[in-house]
Amino acid sequence: MSESGDEAPPVARGAEASLRKVDWWGFPALLKERDAKGYRPKALDERLRKERTRTEARLLVDARRAGVRTPIVYDLDLVRHRLILEELPGPTLKDLLEDGALAPEDLATALRGFGVALGRLHAGGISHGDLTSSNVLYPDGPRGPPALVDLSMGSRSPGIEELGIDLHLVEEDVRALHPKAEALLKAFLEGYSTGNPAGAKDVRARAKAIRGRVRYA
Repeated sequence: MSESGDEAPPVARGAEASLRKVDWWGFPALLKERDAKGYRPKALDERLRKERTRTEARLLVDARRAGVRTPIVYDLDLVRHRLILEELPGPTLKDLLEDGALAPEDLATALRGFGVALGRLHAGGISHGDLTSSNVLYPDGPRGPPALVDLSMGSRSPGIEELGIDLHLVEEDVRALHPKAEALLKAFLEGYSTGNPAGAKDVRARAKAIRGRVRYA
């Protein structure tokens, strides 16, 4: 294995971690490393970085078992707060929503597929926790099944509130990014009900309640 990505500049940097391209036994991969936070006490910082690295690895594996595409976890290093993940190509949902040349039926198909994936995740007892349109990838294009990434803020056996927040974040993001959001959200929610037939009604009701609280806060 080559980890030459250690010296390469990050391809992405978020609030919690950085991503670098690496080679994993001939496979293109991403090294995700949680950065130290100087404003936190060292012992607390170490614990949080370790817990979130472990949580993300576990939830990525659990999501795949629930029928949701996620990056394969190639390696886990809790001492250095690192994951080596399969590098998935393709546009994000944000890219698709902002692509004015994309056919409306393709975009609706992409949203419906996303709904199915999120429904399966929730039916499998997992919340995402940070479900923005940048954390949904389409490795096979808008008509293929999406992949969910960055589950480090998710949880196992979440309450209805956490599931409702996931749904609420999707609705807010789509409305902010596309002028025909309501039609797209209809396709998304159809997919969600397909993926989570037993729980969709309750989660949708909670998302609506959350939206009301946010609006009048």
